[in-house]
Amino acid sequence: MLSQQETKREQWGSRIGFILACLGSAVGLGNVWRFSTTAGENGGGAFILVYLLIILFIGIPVVMAEFTIGRKSQSDAVGSFQKLAPGKPWFIAGFLGVAASFIILSFYGVVAGWVMKYFFGYLTGSLVNVPENDFTGYFVSFIGKTAEPIIWQFIFMALTVGIVVVGVKKGIEAANKVLMPLLGVLLIILAIYSLTLGGAKEGLTFLFSPDWSKLADPHLYLAALGQAFFSLSLGMGALITYGSYLSKENKLPTAALSVGALDTLVALTAGILIFPAVFAFGLDPAGGAGLVFMTLPNVFDQMPLGAVAGAAFFFLLFAAALTSAVSLLEVAVAYFMRKFSWGRKQAVLIIGSIIFVLGIPSSLSQGAVPITIMGKDFLTFMDELSGNVFLPLGGLIIALFIGWGWKKTDALRDSDLGDTLIGNIWIWCVRILAPVGILLIFLNKIGIVG
Repeated sequence: MLSQQETKREQWGSRIGFILACLGSAVGLGNVWRFSTTAGENGGGAFILVYLLIILFIGIPVVMAEFTIGRKSQSDAVGSFQKLAPGKPWFIAGFLGVAASFIILSFYGVVAGWVMKYFFGYLTGSLVNVPENDFTGYFVSFIGKTAEPIIWQFIFMALTVGIVVVGVKKGIEAANKVLMPLLGVLLIILAIYSLTLGGAKEGLTFLFSPDWSKLADPHLYLAALGQAFFSLSLGMGALITYGSYLSKENKLPTAALSVGALDTLVALTAGILIFPAVFAFGLDPAGGAGLVFMTLPNVFDQMPLGAVAGAAFFFLLFAAALTSAVSLLEVAVAYFMRKFSWGRKQAVLIIGSIIFVLGIPSSLSQGAVPITIMGKDFLTFMDELSGNVFLPLGGLIIALFIGWGWKKTDALRDSDLGDTLIGNIWIWCVRILAPVGILLIFLNKIGIVG
């Protein structure tokens, strides 16, 4: 018998709302700066070429797999597998996704709090008047404090909770309908502005002109595979959960293609934003977190209208972080609403509070209190535990479930692809290509391959 939550399950208000929400889940901090960092470390244009092929043949097929599971089951990340394959262990993928949502959002909220601090720093002028332009010292001093980073983390989590508590249509969908188009407009404006800084030729050449010799490096393929996998939010149950709010009338193939294509477009536009600025000012294109919080503020300081550009850039990061955080929280909330018959408000407040508390050690470990696990600071440990273990394993099980655990005829029918050439290519991708690729990522991350 279906639970009360499932018989009265919420639905998206529109198809475009669903696509924007899924895009919001996929587009996060990693699209704006991690993509550029990874591309910079792995040969620029050669990386982009491999990345696009992987998105097409692995990323989008797994997005389709998650949408199919969610819409068919009309349940959360754990309940989906329990309904579609009762008594079998496939539901482990759902538990991995729920656990990952707790862990990722706990430290994601910390970093997003840093982004909010910088956004308001540009609005108030405190980041325009940093003594001696010592942005490295500014950042290190800030994250090393005890209370202030936690306060910003709390504000970010409160905003996330506020959106999710309102519900699927009036909260998550409504927020993404505003934030995602705004993010896109800001990204395009900043990218065009970056192209005027004098480094456009070098930046675009690096980004889109492949060095074919780089294709001989196996690490490039693993890096592109990992970036594609995590960029699309695969393996964490978010797309299963969002897919479960779809009615049977909504068709999946165009939705999956739209999410994959738009997510990739955002990443490429972010590269166009960052690389010309990096080359114009002679910076290292592989700067990681330092590129965002220490190097780019120095670039904005040297730009005409730099304060405006800085505020726009960090608001863009904030919008990307918020839409991703909303999807992470919804994964856990949907599960606990069904499991314990909680109302949405109760589930959101309880889960949101637990995740906030879980994030405090990540914040403190950056300097205030040196909390370490296995030789790594707490935030880094939580990042690697979720990204290197939970997500790859969850994604692997999802691909295997669609490819081997479900009847081929059922999977083709429920995906809306049917027994067509495209449908059979999709099945082959999730049966063979995706599991092999994800397994290679996992083995590389734990040091067995590569």
